[in-house]
Amino acid sequence: MDKKKMVALVAHDNMKRDLAEWVDWNCSILATHPLVCTGTTGKIVEKTLRNHNDPYCDAERLNIHLLKSGPLGGDQQLGSMIVGGQISALIFFCDPMAAQPHDVDVKALLRLASLYNVPTAVNRATADFIISSPLFFDPDYEPAVKDYKSYVERVLA
Repeated sequence: MDKKKMVALVAHDNMKRDLAEWVDWNCSILATHPLVCTGTTGKIVEKTLRNHNDPYCDAERLNIHLLKSGPLGGDQQLGSMIVGGQISALIFFCDPMAAQPHDVDVKALLRLASLYNVPTAVNRATADFIISSPLFFDPDYEPAVKDYKSYVERVLA
């Protein structure tokens, strides 16, 4: 049985529609993997997919798990999943033109994705590259995670 990749979906407010359209466009690929979304983003994705004509790509058939809204703790829930090794890819459509009121949470989430070597896309082109990579379909591929134990021991010494 193929190992499924858990794909996390997050978007800033002005980018939620773009992410939902990207999910709709790539639904046939994403339908084979469980998805986890911060709350508001996930609701917009589900609403967009309700209008999809493909019966295999509707919101009911997709395995979408909704977390809390980002500012209400969804970013931290997702960060916990990254630390727990549950997330295979993070698709985070960032808005480069607007200041974000919970920017600290966003930076923490992106830091964890970097620390745990989770493939991360912050725009549509990179998201396309991630899901079109042969590694995305390789059930045995696991990104190497650096062991920071010696770093922590040195800092605490």
